Amino acid sequence: MGSAKKSTAAARKARIEEMRRAEQARERRNRILTIAASVVVVAGLVVGGIVLVQSQSDDSTAADGKGKGHFVTGSDGVKTWKGTLGRNHVAKAVDYPMEPPVGGDHNQAWMNCNGNVYAKALNNVNAVHSLEHGAVWVTYTAKAKKSDVEALAAKVKKTPYTLMSPDDKQKDPIMLSAWGHQRTVTGASDPNVDKFFEKFVQGAQTPEPGAACTSGLSQ
Repeated sequence: MGSAKKSTAAARKARIEEMRRAEQARERRNRILTIAASVVVVAGLVVGGIVLVQSQSDDSTAADGKGKGHFVTGSDGVKTWKGTLGRNHVAKAVDYPMEPPVGGDHNQAWMNCNGNVYAKALNNVNAVHSLEHGAVWVTYTAKAKKSDVEALAAKVKKTPYTLMSPDDKQKDPIMLSAWGHQRTVTGASDPNVDKFFEKFVQGAQTPEPGAACTSGLSQ
């Protein structure tokens, strides 16, 4: 039994390290491509970017469809959103039907989610974009124990495709969110934390697997 747990832990550690190396390689490659492209076609990029933003942005507050879906809680305690989750890029706020949001229309800029721990609440429209890339988002209120917050922060910092921030608008002290999925946990030692990370960090629910979790926004 002990050897099996060690094997599982080793496999997970290897998977995380592989993801981290891939993300670092992707970031280097993207940086090189960006520099080359900016030298050759900077004017074209500016014009194309303006057209892209105009075509994908909505000048009004985007209502993401309250009443167009609902959560269904599974036997494992994970809530799955049954309904439409938009994936359009919008310029202004989105009225999400849940808090924290687990998907929907979002800003074109994502929050960095390479194990990033934020001290202040995030803009939902940016964090949702991180979920689209396959990140797990850990959120907590002022009611969460300091020891749990510190332990969860340590876990997030060593796990690529995760991010963490306070959210005093949510109903429970500690919540975990992924694209289309969410659950409450009792604390950092709750075994459901590891289960959620294992299943949803770059999990099957990810709309854009392998998309960057760096080169985005940061506080």
